[in-house]
Amino acid sequence: MEGFLFQATIFLAAAVIAVPLAARLGLGSVLGYLAAGILIGPVLGLVGGYETIELQHFAEFGVVMMLFLIGLELEPRALWDMRHRLLGLGGLQITLTTAAVMGGAMWFGHPWSISLTVGLVFALSSTAIVLQTLSEKGLMQTGGGRSAFSVLLTQDIAVIPMLALLPLLALPKSPEMVMGEALQRMNGTAPAAKPEAGAHAAAASFIESLPGWGATLVTIGAVVAIILTGIYLTRPVFRFIHAARLREMYTALALLIVVGIAFLMNLVGLSPALGAFLAGVVLANSEFRHELESDIAPFKGLLLGLFFITVGAGINFEVLARAPFTVIGIALALIVLKGAILFFLGLAFRLRGRNLWLFTLSLAQAGEFGFVLISFSGQIHALPPSMTEILLLIVALTMLITPLLFILYDWLSSRMEDVAEPQEPDHIDEQAPVIIAGIGRFGQIVNRLVRSSGFNTVVLDHDLNAIQRMRRFGIKGFFGDPTRPELLHAAGLAHAKVLVAALDNPEATTRLVAFARRERPDLHIIARARDRTHVFRLYKAGADDIVRELFDSSLRAGRYVLENLGLTEFEAAELEKTFYHHDRQSVRDLAALWDPEIPTIRNAAYIERARALERELETMLLSQLEETAEPPDKDPRDG
Repeated sequence: MEGFLFQATIFLAAAVIAVPLAARLGLGSVLGYLAAGILIGPVLGLVGGYETIELQHFAEFGVVMMLFLIGLELEPRALWDMRHRLLGLGGLQITLTTAAVMGGAMWFGHPWSISLTVGLVFALSSTAIVLQTLSEKGLMQTGGGRSAFSVLLTQDIAVIPMLALLPLLALPKSPEMVMGEALQRMNGTAPAAKPEAGAHAAAASFIESLPGWGATLVTIGAVVAIILTGIYLTRPVFRFIHAARLREMYTALALLIVVGIAFLMNLVGLSPALGAFLAGVVLANSEFRHELESDIAPFKGLLLGLFFITVGAGINFEVLARAPFTVIGIALALIVLKGAILFFLGLAFRLRGRNLWLFTLSLAQAGEFGFVLISFSGQIHALPPSMTEILLLIVALTMLITPLLFILYDWLSSRMEDVAEPQEPDHIDEQAPVIIAGIGRFGQIVNRLVRSSGFNTVVLDHDLNAIQRMRRFGIKGFFGDPTRPELLHAAGLAHAKVLVAALDNPEATTRLVAFARRERPDLHIIARARDRTHVFRLYKAGADDIVRELFDSSLRAGRYVLENLGLTEFEAAELEKTFYHHDRQSVRDLAALWDPEIPTIRNAAYIERARALERELETMLLSQLEETAEPPDKDPRDG
């Protein structure tokens, strides 16, 4: 017990000291955790290799929880929309990196089987470091961040076939290896098998005894069980927990979901992180999503930090000291090689500017799953023992360099202009009697009023961030350019009753109104206008009701001014109403005289009519005031 408490004290003290210091220096928390691990491990020797490896297995739950939380942020539709990047971008990255590393290893004289094993190991990147850093820096929703996440998710899926392929690449045992294993058994020094619980051992033995098709069915059954549990079982269980009114039970249930999924995935030979991600996606639309996030997040952060510390503590500097130039050279060459492949793939998938460099630099390292593949390859003799130590060190060094690559990205990003990345529009699968084009400050008020009154709307906007903000508040919207005819027809233009054109861009609003009027002469069109000139353009384009974006709020402000100058609320309201109706009629009169080919200040007929209307307005307001006002002690205009 004392030993466990000592180890816990060392790890926590190192994190508490190193991480805030690294954060204050602008290096990020990941580099702080890695530095803390190096300090307490190789430098001071406060923790040993065995304790570090045992603790690392526990700390890997941080990666599982992180992917579960990421899944909670993704709806199934969003995951489906990512399919091209998952299969195309992620698949090409793994294939090209594996081929390039394999070619390099064969050029140095290694057999093709060893070279392929090394290529598979180095094709993977660090899910834990990359996603943690992207989240810290707020880069997850950028084009480069989403592309990096797609590749990482593909890599996590690819670990499964890699583990199935490695036994086929195993080397034949040499006489020295056979003799060494025999001597270990005779001397009793062979590693003992880890004891397992009876039920777990029986289940694992049963799965291993199944034929290939049986194991496949069990694997598919495990995935289906996760999906069905997320859809049908979580709600009644949460209601049952809620009846107990014990806050800690929510935390216990959240941990049960993650740990149970990890156990089930391990049992059938799948990645626990992948299973947790799948469960998160299934629960993304659940009303308990935010509850799960708040319960899991503290454990995720602590366990991820512990994982990074164990990576730093596990770096074997004795191996580095024996061949420093070889190890460091290979680590840097790997980063450059992967970076070059990622850079050209990013260009091919239309990433530009900051997004391209973020994608390139964030994934150029090897990853934590590389430790798993290297250890497994050593056990089945797919890699010689002398190589496994060096490969483990190279993976750890590239992970250690990754925070520095993010610092390089920050430096590059501050010196370049952002280039907008073209986004594919959403698939519109809903239609409604009201189409609202534009969900900015103007359109969102209209949408809230109409929906709260019991009417359905279809919202379109070309601003991806605005659509994502709406979705976080449970309001569905579709990303895409509302002026594109195919999107309008998909939204139900042929059968809609009302179109609200509320775009920020006046020219785009005018084009939208003109197109909608040509397509639907009977459609009622309500348009947002920037100013009076824009009103005239919208009037000629065919809008029925035109609302200047600041007109009503300005009228209300003017009414407040009148009330504070001594008029009653009734008097000020009547003047406001008279002004409103007169202005609407004035706009109609002036629209007939407005000529887009002549500047307004040079249009004599327009100016003459505008002056006459202004005199008419003043006369109407004064007459209105005399009719409605009680006999005052003094003229209200004197203040």
